[in-house]
Amino acid sequence: MRALILNSGLGHRMGALTAEHPKCMTEIGGGDTILSRQLRLLVAAGVTDVVMTTGYYDKVLVDYCQSLGLPLTYTFVNNPEYAETNYIYSIYCAREHLGGDDILLLHGDLVFGAYVLNAALTSKRSCMTVSSTAPLPEKDFKAVVHGGRIEKVGIEFFDSAMAAQPLYKLLWEDWQVWLESICTFCESGKRGCYAENAFNEVSDRCAVYALDVKDALCAEIDTKEDLEMVSNKLKEQEEKTVYICFSTDILHGGHLAVLNKAAALGRLTVGVLSDSAVASYKRYPLIPFEERKALLENIRGVERVVCQETLSYKGVIDELHPDIVVHGDDWREGFQKPLRDEVIALLTEYGGQLVEFPYSSDEKYREYEKRARMELSLPDMRRGRLKKLIAMKGCVNAIEAHSGITGLIAEKTTVLQEGKTYQFDAMWVSSLCDSTAKGKPDIELVDMTSRFRTIDDIMEVTTKPIIFDGDTGGMTEHFVYTVRSLERMGVSMVIIEDKTGLKKNSLFGTEVKQTQDSIENFAAKIRAGKKAQKTQDFMICARIESLILEQGMEDALTRAFAYTKAGADAIMIHSRKKDPAEIKEFIAKFRDKDKTTPIVLVPTSFNTVYEEEWKALGANVIIYANQLTRTGFPAMQNAAKLILENHRAKECDDVCMPIKDIITLIPEE
Repeated sequence: MRALILNSGLGHRMGALTAEHPKCMTEIGGGDTILSRQLRLLVAAGVTDVVMTTGYYDKVLVDYCQSLGLPLTYTFVNNPEYAETNYIYSIYCAREHLGGDDILLLHGDLVFGAYVLNAALTSKRSCMTVSSTAPLPEKDFKAVVHGGRIEKVGIEFFDSAMAAQPLYKLLWEDWQVWLESICTFCESGKRGCYAENAFNEVSDRCAVYALDVKDALCAEIDTKEDLEMVSNKLKEQEEKTVYICFSTDILHGGHLAVLNKAAALGRLTVGVLSDSAVASYKRYPLIPFEERKALLENIRGVERVVCQETLSYKGVIDELHPDIVVHGDDWREGFQKPLRDEVIALLTEYGGQLVEFPYSSDEKYREYEKRARMELSLPDMRRGRLKKLIAMKGCVNAIEAHSGITGLIAEKTTVLQEGKTYQFDAMWVSSLCDSTAKGKPDIELVDMTSRFRTIDDIMEVTTKPIIFDGDTGGMTEHFVYTVRSLERMGVSMVIIEDKTGLKKNSLFGTEVKQTQDSIENFAAKIRAGKKAQKTQDFMICARIESLILEQGMEDALTRAFAYTKAGADAIMIHSRKKDPAEIKEFIAKFRDKDKTTPIVLVPTSFNTVYEEEWKALGANVIIYANQLTRTGFPAMQNAAKLILENHRAKECDDVCMPIKDIITLIPEE
């Protein structure tokens, strides 16, 4: 994109204000001139190549542009006949510098808002700014519009016309047609008319559409009265409040560009998503909230920074009532669309405005995100995240994963409800599900080497913390090595149950013979495991089987306090009853004496209680231990039956997920 700014005119109607410099250098307030403001807005919008025509005071204009120190590449083209010709001839003089690229064409005496410029630049069609709300001017440009397309531009048109301003975004194919017409006019001696006269001759081949900016600031300054009016509008605009929200744990050039654009719209407040909001929406933040907030507070143009607790903007909009909310255009479809709809509805209530800038698709920004995810997947980064999430959220959830693909489901499944996003915080690698996936009985038959391979498969494609089902932990001597191996791999927590002998699934309860370990032996195993670990990040959770084995509440509590005294980082209490009463009783009695040790629950049987209720009672980790396995295998069995029954695969299609959807779950690298 190249900008063409026409600055060859004399500007006689401005009187003494243009006695020593071109009209574009007239001050409009806030330390800006018409031109300096135009150029700053172009820089903020990402336009860096400027062709500028000049006339009288040529050197003054060139020196002034250079003195601004803006990151722009200028090409100055002097119109030697500026006193006898119109700007059509200035364009003709610059023709050699205007080929092969889209053009932003504007007059040097035009003052417009950042919103107007953005709307023009992001238009997918050639366009000219018009206003459906402004009265038709007597002596200024009007555009004749039919079906959204501009057919004529000039001062003489009134029928089917709209007030128009000379700010154009022209695609190269349309600009080429118009430029050829301009050249034809000038070479035939027609140099004193408007360039729009040449456009009117070819408008049937030059597809320029009306960009209705309505009441937004877009006005030429021809007189002192115009100057006063525009200056007053700019003062009003500078007082407008603008709000934009970021997660910003990776701040890159795309973010800075959007911040510059937002700051140009008024007084800018930036919202920073809380750590828990980022973790629920995207991934665990690399940089904590306070540091992200401080980072944004030190960026030029940011007036203040506030915390946005959820993805929903409702709380912030209700409190701040910003005149303008800024966002990327990536939320018009898909997962975030309900958030956008909510913002529009809230702004409509009091006349606020939503401004959307194009979402940056620069490959290097996607590469930054890949590197961030890669860093989060590293063992030293992943291992301690469970502890941090518990401290941040109070209560976290985990779902079982027994393969790379189920790990990706656990990693990427997200829902949006009432302005909040929900994801699973962690993954549970269960011996039951791991054994079942391998077609083996759940009796610790699958050895640790094989189970570690499952962890590797999951870790290779995910970033979330892993909780490992360690069964009984085996012999104390073996458990020590298990702890070291899991810690080294980046696992966050191992859960071991206080039983001995050949493992039997707890859900069988007393239906099969199960032996509970002594408090002394199990506490010794915990102490040995804690002594073996190398970091403070790794957690050992003691799973108490007293309620499963009908040993009573007091036995469960006695064991819980003994295990925490031995060094257990968390306590898991289990039950096979559908009534959650005994679990609730345990939590209440444990919390009477221990307010801080995390409590872990696996509500497979007592599944009627909501996570928020468990959190309020004092639970900290909720594990959905086997739901993917229990739903996945029946679905596969059903598909196999359908094929056998119908002797073809067509009837199976309705219950199959498209391969394309599966592939999108799988990372490219």
